[in-house]
Amino acid sequence: MRRLLVGFWVLICCATAQADVVKVRAFDDIMESGFLKVAMYENFPPYSFMADGEARGVDVDLARKLAGGLDLKMELLWVTPDETLDGDLRNFIWKGHYLRPNVLADVMMRVPYDRDFSYKQNELGELINELVVMFGPYQRERWQTAYDDRRIDELSSVGVLRYHPVGVEVESVPSFYLASVFNGSIAKMLHHYPTAQAAFAAMQGGEVDATMAMRGEIEWMRGQAADEHIKLADNAYPNMGKQVWDLGMAVHESNRQLAYALEGELEGLIREGVVEGIYAGYGLRYELPELYQVQPDDR
Repeated sequence: MRRLLVGFWVLICCATAQADVVKVRAFDDIMESGFLKVAMYENFPPYSFMADGEARGVDVDLARKLAGGLDLKMELLWVTPDETLDGDLRNFIWKGHYLRPNVLADVMMRVPYDRDFSYKQNELGELINELVVMFGPYQRERWQTAYDDRRIDELSSVGVLRYHPVGVEVESVPSFYLASVFNGSIAKMLHHYPTAQAAFAAMQGGEVDATMAMRGEIEWMRGQAADEHIKLADNAYPNMGKQVWDLGMAVHESNRQLAYALEGELEGLIREGVVEGIYAGYGLRYELPELYQVQPDDR
């Protein structure tokens, strides 16, 4: 009897799991609905955030342009970061989250356009993101250090930070990098904060003399601070693995038609300077992703 009950329980669970599978909207269904569901990270200026009750940011503006190009309205789905990007893709692109049953985005913004990440495998050799298509690079990002020239005369080398307190986001790439470079000689100068914004604010308040984060974040915060003493460093990052990377979008692997349509719209926006204008509107430098950079032989 116990075996029969266990077997019955397994069948019920399997049936329930099948019933709870979230359906990915097909391209024709998206077009017929009149709206495009776009996932992007919440409270992540200058890319996606709320200001005065309105969604703003580079990714918000670009997503609206892309949706508009397909004669669709944008429906925004805020992403609270999981422990990994793989988790974010699982929760919003191919499986859904148990706290948000039957909720999937049609497309997700700010996903690395990187072959190694796309084909990353687990310990069994299986593709981790086999149900995801990453496409449409729209920005090249890189790391940036900022400093207060009242406390640091010039930051021409990361080595200068061996003698100055520097603020970084906890468990971030800048944190791991600065803790290990130059045989860990900067580690004792590191001050950790919950966000890049908090680290920048600490620099403004004199708790630290410098901070390191993504260039877009640093440029945005510097613009908001409007402080002539906050300078952008022009230094290299020796022994750092990936210093620049391209960012794009992601859809479910069954929805490549949507990816092709969005990619077509994006190319026009990039070549016409619309995307660069969006970045400029937030005080950011825009760097073309590698796909659109003109090589010497192409001229």
